[in-house]
Amino acid sequence: MASRSEAAASDNPMTSGGMRAELQPALRFAPSPTGELHLGHALSALTTWEWACRLGGRFLVRIEDIDTGRARDHLIEQIFEDLAWLGLQWETPVLRQSEHFADYRAAARKLEDMGLLYPCFATRSEIRAEVERLNTQGIAVPLDPDGAPVYPGLHKGLSAAEIAARIDKGEPHALRLDMAAAIERAREILGQARISYLALDDYGHKRRVIADPARWGDAVIVRKDVPASYHLAVVVDDHRQGITHVTRGKDLEAATDLHRLLQVLFGFEAPRYHHHRLLLDEGGVKLAKRSGSESLRSLREKGLTPEDIRRMITAD
Repeated sequence: MASRSEAAASDNPMTSGGMRAELQPALRFAPSPTGELHLGHALSALTTWEWACRLGGRFLVRIEDIDTGRARDHLIEQIFEDLAWLGLQWETPVLRQSEHFADYRAAARKLEDMGLLYPCFATRSEIRAEVERLNTQGIAVPLDPDGAPVYPGLHKGLSAAEIAARIDKGEPHALRLDMAAAIERAREILGQARISYLALDDYGHKRRVIADPARWGDAVIVRKDVPASYHLAVVVDDHRQGITHVTRGKDLEAATDLHRLLQVLFGFEAPRYHHHRLLLDEGGVKLAKRSGSESLRSLREKGLTPEDIRRMITAD
């Protein structure tokens, strides 16, 4: 495994024109330090490591800590301990998203300059009330892939003067992507109607997937509390780090549609994507931090070995 320093972390992530002229594949495991790693994370990390070894590529770890209200520094060190215990090695320095907010602001400005972002002052309760109002009128609001109602366009038609006045008052607001306009712009850039990417199955066989970003509606690109969303940050950082192959769970497969749209708008080349299976609990629910799935640290303290972990995730 390569051990050179991750010099790309300091490069301008908004340089367009595709991925760097770098032949060696690059893959990343990108956990959020908002809870302890569990078996599902072990599956994702080991899958990425195995793909990197198979391809003769680089294995990177990225700390996705844009959620500064929930991220904890001590969990970052625990992530490193867990990965080292599993026998993984990664390049340094490790990129922390919280140290690159200026880059995400620059990326958002590029979308703003293209006329593709608009301020959203609506609160969650206001959006929920609007969805309920539409439903009572017999207007069904579709759900996005995460199961949330697609943004119903509340306050989307505000005039420039109204927007300026509310911003001057310091009203919190997110920035949403005008999805219809963004798709139209992407089609102009591509010179074709279809937005697509290459997916790889477990054996590395390729297939072309047609992306459907419209199902996300006018997605939040810049949150109210931090100058990015997961979608914006991951697209910028995958390009910054020269990621050629993204391995992640099937729960993020639909997000790839939106990520591919952003890549086209920024002029970034698309990585190839492998969406691996998920580990489920006895009730058939995906292992998750929020549901209290047993951590790798706890399993280690019980005397389990890395070989035991590999057997557990293989037998699932």
